[in-house]
Amino acid sequence: MPERKPYAPPPTAEKAPARRDPYAAFRFRGYTFYALGNFISIAGRQMLTIAIEWEVYARTHSATALGLVGLVAAVPIVALSLPAGHLADRVSRKFIILWTQALTTLCSVCLALISWNHLSIPRWPLLLRGNDLLRSIAAVFERHHPSFHFDDRSIPLLFLVMLITAAVRTFSWAARSSFFPTLVPRESFANAITWNSSIFQVACVLGPAAGGFLIVRLGFPFIYAFDAVSALTFFFLVLPIGRIRRSRPVVGSAWNSLAEGIRFVLSKKIILATITLDLFAVLLGGATALLPIFADQILRCGPIGLGWLRAAPAVGAFVMAVTIAYLPPMRQAGRTLLWCVSGFGAATIVFGASRWFWLSLLMLFLTGVFDSVSVVVRQTLVQLLTPDEMRGRVSAVNNIFIGTSNEFGAVESGLTAAIFGPVVSVVGGGIGTILVVFAVALKWPETRRIGTLDKHLA
Repeated sequence: MPERKPYAPPPTAEKAPARRDPYAAFRFRGYTFYALGNFISIAGRQMLTIAIEWEVYARTHSATALGLVGLVAAVPIVALSLPAGHLADRVSRKFIILWTQALTTLCSVCLALISWNHLSIPRWPLLLRGNDLLRSIAAVFERHHPSFHFDDRSIPLLFLVMLITAAVRTFSWAARSSFFPTLVPRESFANAITWNSSIFQVACVLGPAAGGFLIVRLGFPFIYAFDAVSALTFFFLVLPIGRIRRSRPVVGSAWNSLAEGIRFVLSKKIILATITLDLFAVLLGGATALLPIFADQILRCGPIGLGWLRAAPAVGAFVMAVTIAYLPPMRQAGRTLLWCVSGFGAATIVFGASRWFWLSLLMLFLTGVFDSVSVVVRQTLVQLLTPDEMRGRVSAVNNIFIGTSNEFGAVESGLTAAIFGPVVSVVGGGIGTILVVFAVALKWPETRRIGTLDKHLA
């Protein structure tokens, strides 16, 4: 009698994997409104940044002055980020965004008026003393390059308004970074973060490119006025937005609340490692603060060329961010991150040594490509590992690291360029970036083991 085989049910067709929706975040009206307003606001801010840098350099011819532009932007971030994050977890984030956009509009109008009337500003003693102070600081670092001058009375006023604007933007940034995740469901976080990065990079392409052209055609006051209009536009686009989820209110004292946010970041080694990596890469490898000097003295491409140099990293970052949005999640995100930051440092070295405009443009494009990966990995981890009720405070801690890295990087680049020259400053920074990658890989080996980002969602 033949042996009877056990009954086996007929094979069933495997369930097809869900199709990846690259536009998932835009299926929600609130996020679409926010993204459009954010794009317009950032584009205006990028135009203003290139105008401020070029105007300050044109009126002073001082590398130290460019470094001080970064310092003025960094001081409010260090001093106010934690209070701003605490406020973003206690007060309506939408309310904060609206008020900060209104104040940003006012500051940009002031910049336009100062720039328009810079030749007729009275000889107030305070302004004269301000220029004397700036001149004495520049003299410390630029004793071998005495061509700088601080005789335009608009310069101290520009620095003062920049300081106020940076303080306002610190509160705005904490509210923005913790507001947009409430506009999409949790499963769409990564997609929203990727598109946020893409929107930022597109704005960073169009803003500097248009800014460099408009500086030549219309002048600095027009750029500042345009930024005022863009901030006001963001105000009206945020006004009708409603959230799809609400976070739990924060209880307890302010100091305990802030300490809790710091302890959370320090307890998450992966977050701490990626933030540290990004911090020192931008601090050491960022060459953007010196682009006015490269455009004027080395590449000799003028303000229009400066606009394209400023836009090139954003073009590369946008291309990479869109590519990431369409591709499946990275399987080896940690190793990819380390290799890309090393590539960022290498491209920075070549840019610093280049004397050809197109090669310099290509290297800046590559820095944007490599930096985009770091941004997506870091922001995805920070947002998805952080409880919603702590997002404001954690974003504030993140802002102290990342927000100040750009500004303090400008200070470092400006001062080292004043002492050693712009080429040594940029090449040395690129070498330092590569060394930081090795240090982070050894200090936090778990960084190398970060796999698919989805597996780290808590």
